[in-house]
Amino acid sequence: MTASSSMPSRERAAVADACRRLGAEGLLIGTAGNVSVRVDDRVAITATGAVLAALTPDQVTVVDLDGKHIEGSYEPTSELELHLGVYRRYGTGAVVHTHAPHATAVSCVLDELPCIHYQLLALGGTVRVAPYATFGTPELAGSVLTALEGRSAALMANHGAVTHAVTLDQAVEHALLLEWACGVYQRAASMGTPRFLDEQQQLAVIEAAIARNYGTTRPMPPAQEENRGSR
Repeated sequence: MTASSSMPSRERAAVADACRRLGAEGLLIGTAGNVSVRVDDRVAITATGAVLAALTPDQVTVVDLDGKHIEGSYEPTSELELHLGVYRRYGTGAVVHTHAPHATAVSCVLDELPCIHYQLLALGGTVRVAPYATFGTPELAGSVLTALEGRSAALMANHGAVTHAVTLDQAVEHALLLEWACGVYQRAASMGTPRFLDEQQQLAVIEAAIARNYGTTRPMPPAQEENRGSR
């Protein structure tokens, strides 16, 4: 094995860390779900059958973008083609797939999750629900890729959710945000018909966020020195 084909151990450890965090947050249960991160033409991805909330780096397999095995003692997840498809089409850096309870519940009812809160704009706004297909099939991968067009997240009908981002940390945060939004929708729907933001309201939020550099910490400006002799 050449040095160029070897996946840095930190990437495999990062996938394991991400899985344990998602498990602690309640988004993963048992062996359901999968996580990956890409470095150039290599992908570190969870092994099939692994308990994700207790995943260790040695349970992370490395493949290339064609799915060819490079490192690891275990076969990759059955959703390998879904992950590889996201990387090929969108050139992203990490993919997270969960069977999170709120997201899965919403995927069983809605055709799309409307933009009920402006934070969903971080995912692209309305979250589409990909039609149901058997797990691990090309049909499922294809429908999810379509649902992800222009988005960082999609729901999978009667199945779960998938998010992607430039970094693994961002993909995890997207998964947490989507689960939160699905929970908010469920609570709102239990009280009545939820309102959602229309296109004009969404655009206003985007413009305000850009103008105010929303989401970025900024130091307070230094206090203006009092004019000497003013007293």
